[in-house]
Amino acid sequence: MNILNKIFRLLARKSEDTIISAFEHEKLNELSKKINIQFNNKMLYAKALTHRSYLDKPTELNKSNERLEFLGDAVLGLIVAETLFSKFEDENEGFLTKSRSHIVDKNALYDSALKLGLNNFILFDERFIKNSEEGIKTILSDCLEALIGAIYLDLGIDEVKKFILTWIASPNLESGKYQIDNNYKGQLLEYTHSEKLSPPNYVLTNTFGPDHKKEFLVKVLIDSKLFGEGVGKNKKSAEQKAAKSALLKLIK
Repeated sequence: MNILNKIFRLLARKSEDTIISAFEHEKLNELSKKINIQFNNKMLYAKALTHRSYLDKPTELNKSNERLEFLGDAVLGLIVAETLFSKFEDENEGFLTKSRSHIVDKNALYDSALKLGLNNFILFDERFIKNSEEGIKTILSDCLEALIGAIYLDLGIDEVKKFILTWIASPNLESGKYQIDNNYKGQLLEYTHSEKLSPPNYVLTNTFGPDHKKEFLVKVLIDSKLFGEGVGKNKKSAEQKAAKSALLKLIK
């Protein structure tokens, strides 16, 4: 039985070498130089850069970055929380929670991914995003989280902390972007609570446009009264716009 296990391990190692060759060592080496990190287990990084849409194509890369994204999201949240906790000793939980949310949200991660040039490395099927800006934002921000997961597994907490501070946390803290609250739904909920109103109720009232460029119309009701509307490329963005519209109407 031990002999069979050794054989299986050797075959698995050989298979991974083949996969990495197909993926192109050169691209991984370029990324390694870009972020100044020496990769040990290149297979992890190959998976981190592979979006599930790419797996519809004939390829030897048989796993996407979704599991690594899950891990990277948790590691990112921990490091950012620790950084804020240490930096802002006199701030309360609400400030720390909002600041962390701004630093790790999709738009902030997308900006960091662009600075890293991850768009030059990630494998995905362009048909998946269908010329959607929101689609490429999601793919790149998810890829960055997957890369964080890969670094953590490959090199440990100290190395991944350096990476997060260099490319994500420190730039956001220095620019002050972490203080900008774009969560209009959260703001509206806080406002209604403070004014003893019913919580906002978001209603999808219409969708229009072709499948590849669909838009959503959402209305927000408070105490059954219409306070705002929003149109977006997905339901979430439409809700945010509706909340913003309601806030402008309520807070004059």
